[in-house]
Amino acid sequence: MSRDFRSLPAAVVVALALAHAAQAQAVTDWPQHSLVRPKPRIVSPAPASAPVRPPADAIVLFDGKDLAKWQSTDTVPSAPRWKIAHGFVEVVPGAGEIETTQAFADVQLHVEWAAPLPAKGDGQERGNSGVFLMGRYEVQVLDSYHNETYADGQAAAIFGQYPPLANASRPPGEWQSYDIVFHAPRFGADGALVKAARFTVLHNGVLVQDNVEVLGPTSHARRAPYEAHPDHLPLKLQNHGHRVRYRNIWIRPL
Repeated sequence: MSRDFRSLPAAVVVALALAHAAQAQAVTDWPQHSLVRPKPRIVSPAPASAPVRPPADAIVLFDGKDLAKWQSTDTVPSAPRWKIAHGFVEVVPGAGEIETTQAFADVQLHVEWAAPLPAKGDGQERGNSGVFLMGRYEVQVLDSYHNETYADGQAAAIFGQYPPLANASRPPGEWQSYDIVFHAPRFGADGALVKAARFTVLHNGVLVQDNVEVLGPTSHARRAPYEAHPDHLPLKLQNHGHRVRYRNIWIRPL
């Protein structure tokens, strides 16, 4: 259906045109971590609420009490060394990363997190962590509230690939949520990629990734190609040296 923009203010018409142009461009049209790539528009989400209760068929990975379903990602896995207090788990700088003891493929995942308060640093050095599906495909965690950084590295980006469709960040210290639908990649018997991974992500209830096709494992300053891996792998939470908190993590295999 066509639209008549003649009655709209000029500034609105320009904004709509820029948004349309940005959506029409492929992810590879921009250098990775480009500082001139258009930033997502800011959308104020609904106020933070109590933790979202998991569905009856969900696997509760963290309920605020213990990390029994997690382990360190050390060469020889051990008990996680992150801090548990008041119903959340907090990243401890230098204590390594953690992953689930169970492996997953296609999933619906719910994660709640909060950036440190008071905020310290800027850009990628402010409230940085990440949710890695299969330990390889990252939904970025970052304090993106009044914090400038490259578009494909802000909160809810598929890191280094897809900026979020909107910046729906709450202030540091407030609880935020990711609801993620992830479809794992498929590989043939010869190890060749048959079907790429895909993400749909809601940040604080706002759609920010709409069934995007992942280009390969996410990484910094390079676009790594797919390499065949097992059909099921653990979920990982990143330790970037910032005291990000997590709570109420549950998952539903699809």
